[in-house]
Amino acid sequence: MTPTQTKDNGTKRLVETIDHAEHVSLEAVRNFLDTVDSVFPDLAGDERPRRKIIDSAFKMTEQLVASSTRLAQNILDVTEKALTESDRKSTSSTK
Repeated sequence: MTPTQTKDNGTKRLVETIDHAEHVSLEAVRNFLDTVDSVFPDLAGDERPRRKIIDSAFKMTEQLVASSTRLAQNILDVTEKALTESDRKSTSSTK
């Protein structure tokens, strides 16, 4: 397998992993919101405590997903740099 193929396969797997993590995170938030709804029923239109909890859960999820995305981008950057250097070394050694 060439470095380019390795890079493409690795990138695809990383993107799939991030995508899966995002779906799992969203499902966790949905489950959390179901729990909040069951514990804090509507109080005659007064949703302030429940709304704060729900907003906080979404903010937390956004931060986790953004953090995962930044981590993945950093991993891709480092991998791409390493593969590019490897390509250069193998090209220069075959000349």
